[in-house]
Amino acid sequence: MRGATQMMTEARPIQQSRTFLTDLVLPPDTNHHHTIFGGKVMAYVDKIACIAAMRHCRKPVVTASSDSFDFLAPIKTGEAINLEAYVTWTHKTSMEVFVRVESENLLTGEKRMTARAYLTMIALDDQGKPTSVPGVIPDTEEERIQYEKAKERHVLRRKRKVEM
Repeated sequence: MRGATQMMTEARPIQQSRTFLTDLVLPPDTNHHHTIFGGKVMAYVDKIACIAAMRHCRKPVVTASSDSFDFLAPIKTGEAINLEAYVTWTHKTSMEVFVRVESENLLTGEKRMTARAYLTMIALDDQGKPTSVPGVIPDTEEERIQYEKAKERHVLRRKRKVEM
């Protein structure tokens, strides 16, 4: 039987979890300012984080938290929304997933960062209980920076949960 106390399996490269999603922003996706609803962006972020986490651990996952969700710029009707996600760090049963969101003007090719977020995903066993996940191996400089700072973010998340 698998459980949270099971030993972690062999670590996997971060690249293995890297996931991309692109969609066209249409009028039903937007508010009266002709920009995408923030809740719609959040749903995309949660979905791509789930896929990245499942690619990493090859198990079902649930979202435990979303923090540091920063909206930086709007995405307008007719632009593409591009998302990239990957697992930055793991604990016993949890995975931190970083998601970057950008807009793309499909007529000019201009791209800009519009949002970024960190989500914590929990792997589940066949009985729906938390189960161990593999560690991660950062390869690129960006991945190494994310990995090194992840432990600090983990401590802050735990502290925030205690203060609630």
